Amino acid sequence: MVKVPLTAIGAEMLKSELQRLKSVERPQVIAAIAEARSHGDLSENAEYDAAKERQGFIEGRIADLEGKLSNAVVINPAEIDAEGRIVFGTTVDLEDLESGDKVTYQIVGDDEADIKQGKISVSSPIARALIGKSAGDVAEVVAPGGIREYEVLDVKYI
Repeated sequence: MVKVPLTAIGAEMLKSELQRLKSVERPQVIAAIAEARSHGDLSENAEYDAAKERQGFIEGRIADLEGKLSNAVVINPAEIDAEGRIVFGTTVDLEDLESGDKVTYQIVGDDEADIKQGKISVSSPIARALIGKSAGDVAEVVAPGGIREYEVLDVKYI
């Protein structure tokens, strides 16, 4: 099995989604199926088909989350001692050398990534280019628009 890296916050997020699916959504879809069955002929019952499709999605997502959580390696960035290097879980301040724009990203697991919150996936091109770098280093990122260069301004373990 492949280990799934997660931050502590990401693991809690997946656990709460799993709990919600099991305790709220699964019972709702079971009730919807029972209601649709009570209407008679299932061959032309759109409500029944929609409820069964929703049930399949929920059960698939539950299995996916349980698999990820059972293979999770929870990493707390505050406990990392990487001697100033960028590793999974670190928060980095970067400057785009072409535009001068400054951004802050935290490198997180695939399921936690949310660019709007400044969280990038460890498997993204920018994160792969940053891993192992330290403050003052320049990372070259192969992006769809060409090669971008970022200077690492700061590395934080928070």
